[in-house]
Amino acid sequence: MSGVWVFKNGVARLVANPLLEPIDGMERANIRRKVLVHLPSNEIIASYGDLEPKLLALGWERYPNEESDLIQYHKSSSVDLISLPADFNRFKTIHMYDIVVKNRSVFEVRDLLC
Repeated sequence: MSGVWVFKNGVARLVANPLLEPIDGMERANIRRKVLVHLPSNEIIASYGDLEPKLLALGWERYPNEESDLIQYHKSSSVDLISLPADFNRFKTIHMYDIVVKNRSVFEVRDLLC
């Protein structure tokens, strides 16, 4: 079991997700979500429609891929490959960091408080 143990009036209870559940009358904590930010425009990348033009401008080319569940980009000047899920709803922090590592001065991952 994971979570946070809360003690009140001699009774202990386990709060499984303290970020979502209120603890002893307190409001829920702020939820931190990661977002990918394009630094030159300070724009949050909210879709592949936002991301693709920025990658193409940096010299990335869309890699022809037989698998429909992946979108891939490569640079002809390097061996780097960026692989992303075809569904943007499955775009996770690990994909963001992959883009950042291969484009350090152009993208950044930030916390967005919800």
